[in-house]
Order: sequence, then structure tokens, then C-alpha cells
Amino acid sequence: MHAPIDPPAAPRHPLRIANFRAYWLARFSGTIAISAQAIIIGWQVYGLARQTLDIRDAAFLLGMIGLVQFIPLFLLTPVVGLVADTVDRRWIVRGTTALLVLNAATLGLLTWSGQLGLPYLFVSAVLIGVARAFSGPAYSALAPNLVPKESLPTAIAISSIAWQFGTIAGPSVGGLLYAIHPDVAYGVISGLLLLALGLMFLIGKVPQPPAQKDRRPLQRILDGFAYVRRNRLVLAAITLDLFAVLLAGATALLPIFARDILQVGASGLGVLAAGMGIGAASTAIWFSFRPMKRNVGVKMLASVVVFGLGILTFGVATQVTDALGITHVALGAGLPVLQTDFLLSLVGLIVAGGADMVSVYVRTSLIQLHTPDSMRGRVSAVSQLTISASNELGEAESGLMASLLGPVGAVVFGGVGAIAITLLWSRLFPELKNARTFDPPEMLETEPQHGVAQP
Repeated sequence: MHAPIDPPAAPRHPLRIANFRAYWLARFSGTIAISAQAIIIGWQVYGLARQTLDIRDAAFLLGMIGLVQFIPLFLLTPVVGLVADTVDRRWIVRGTTALLVLNAATLGLLTWSGQLGLPYLFVSAVLIGVARAFSGPAYSALAPNLVPKESLPTAIAISSIAWQFGTIAGPSVGGLLYAIHPDVAYGVISGLLLLALGLMFLIGKVPQPPAQKDRRPLQRILDGFAYVRRNRLVLAAITLDLFAVLLAGATALLPIFARDILQVGASGLGVLAAGMGIGAASTAIWFSFRPMKRNVGVKMLASVVVFGLGILTFGVATQVTDALGITHVALGAGLPVLQTDFLLSLVGLIVAGGADMVSVYVRTSLIQLHTPDSMRGRVSAVSQLTISASNELGEAESGLMASLLGPVGAVVFGGVGAIAITLLWSRLFPELKNARTFDPPEMLETEPQHGVAQP
């Protein structure tokens, strides 16, 4: 007679681990600050540009803010992944967060003194691009060192919650506080970044991957790109997000819609900017309790199609409500009357955000679980390059298309393009469509072989 075998213990929730909890809170507060600053910089750039330019020319200049953030990240990508696999990842995040504190405080002082101009805003955007280039791979590669392997999918989901909640709170905080007074907004941003910096000092020592002394630095850098190219599943997940969001980056045009199309001002801009975050965070919360387990590839493809439809809805909301003759809706006795096109635009952004979170969750899980720990920094750098290309370079593309087609035409073009790219990728990469679970090949060593962060 054999003794009964105890069932395996449930994975420890990441937020019960002190190091991960500090990491999560730092990422949350830092994301709020950066999201708030991004929406304020966009509003200030567009406002200053509209003093002398028409809508299309100002839209082009607004898009250039994304381009100047992308350039340093593009140039530094070959280096930052290697740095994340060589230097203590905590100190990378600490250093870049300190740079962001100084940057936000400087913009606040320039705004307070009335000396703020477009050149200062563009220099600030470059510094943000440099900081994000180094902090992105370090943040991504640090998380697996803070939790055991069996807790990693949950850690990825709740890390996304930190980021998505930050994108909800950040634009709303930025827009509303800026409407009260710009100095207050920049003061809060600087304080949140200081909080993130302090929290990063609470994380215990993180062992680094074993040094690869037999590989030249340049070869180690190229190894990250080569790994992504060889792994068609990871390649498909990364490039689908790249091209879909590159085309459908409608959020870059939010200042234009808020000021000149929907006419809802800075506070309305904050609500619109939070729309995608609301949908994304709702989806991330669901995944933190009910992680996706089956048919992950098909769900990613379907989510990108829904994302494109949500962006289309946002773009044509004013035309649809005007055609139907329903321009305002009363919420009830004593409640304010709201613009129907504003509400429909917000719904479209919420749907797009929820669908985008599904894509983010699948892509991030595939990259983390299908990459050896010794290469996570470099592969994360490649992933970050494509994410920044889709976001920041997508802003430049949106600004350019808006200068050619107008803001509405640019958004419609992007939504249709995202759907078309998804259909094409389902044919070009059957590996993605056929992916049933996140499980990596058995021979792949994804668990850190050098230990987990000390308390």
C-alpha cells in the first residue's frame, strides 16, 4: 500500500514576494508619471504649433514628437539588450528613472517661468527616448529573476496591470491637473518618479546571468536578433504587433481630436487617453485571475482584428453620430448632457485597448517563456525596438498621414491596415495560428540558472 501523493502546491502569488511587490509599485508609479507627461507634452506641442500653423501642419509636428523618441531607441537597441544582460538590472532602472525625474522637473520649471518652447519639448522627448531605451529591457528581464518559474505567467499579467493602470491614471491625472494648473501637473509627475526611484532601492540583490566570456560583445548583440529570426513563433508575435499598431496608432492624434474635432479640451483629452487603458486594464485583471491557457495564437490574431475595428469606430464617431442626427445624449434628470460622438469615440478606444491587451499578453508570454534566461535582455531589447517602432514611429506615421489625409482619414487608414495585416500574418505564419499553449520546447532552459533575487 502506497502513501498518498500530495498534490503539487499552488504557485506563490507574485505580489506576496517583497521584491516583486516593490518592482510592481515602482513600475506602476513610474508609468503613471510617464503617461501623464506624454499627454501633457503632446498637448503643449500641439497648442504651441496651432498658434502659427493650421491643423494638418500642426498634426505633422505633433507626430514628430514620436519620431524623436524613436531615434535614440533605434540607435541604442543593439547596446541596451547587452547592457541588461551584463549590468545589474536594478541600477539600470534606477539611473534611467533619475534622468526622468530631472527631465520632468526641468519642464515644470520652464512652464512655470513662461519660457517653454517647442525646442525644449523636443529635447525632452529625446531624453525620454534614451531613458526608455535602457529601462525597457532591464524591466522586462528583471521580472523573471524576482519570481519562481511557475509564477511567471501571473507575474507577466499583473506587471501588465501595473502598466495599464498607469496608462489609465496617467493621462487622466495629467489632463485634469494640467487643466487646473500646469505647475501642479509637473509637480505630481516629478513626485511619482521620485517614488518609483525610491521603490527600486528596496529590491534585493539580483544575480546576473553567467558572463559569456567566450563570445565577443558584437556577436552577443547579434545573437538576440538571430534568435528572434530563427524562432518563427516569437518573430510572428513581435512583427504582428509592430505593423498593426504602427498603422493604427490613433492615440498620437488625440490632442487633435480633443481640441479641434470633439472640442472637449484638456480634461476631455485625459478621458480619451485613458480609454484604451481602461479596456486594457480590465482585460489584464481578468488574465491575472484566469490566465489564458489554450488557443493562444488564434486569440491573438482575433484580438488584433477587434483592435482595428475599435480604432475605426473612434475615427468615424463624429461622422456616424452626425449622419444619424444624434449629437447629444442626456444621462438623466440633473445629470450633464454629453456629446454622442465623444461617448462613441471613448467606447471605440476602450474596445481597442481591451483587444490590444490580449495581444500584449500573448506576445509577452511567448517571448518570456520561449527565450533562454541568458538572452532575455537582448531579446527583450529587440521586442522593445518593435514596440517603440509601433508606438513612437507610429506617432510619426499618424502625423504624416494626418497631414495628407486629415485626422479622420489617417485613423480610418490605420484601422483598415491593422485588419489587413492580421489576415496576411495568419497566412504567412501558420506557427502563430497553430500555437495552442504558451509551453516552450522541453529542451529550452527558460528558468534562471543563477538564482532569484535575494530579499
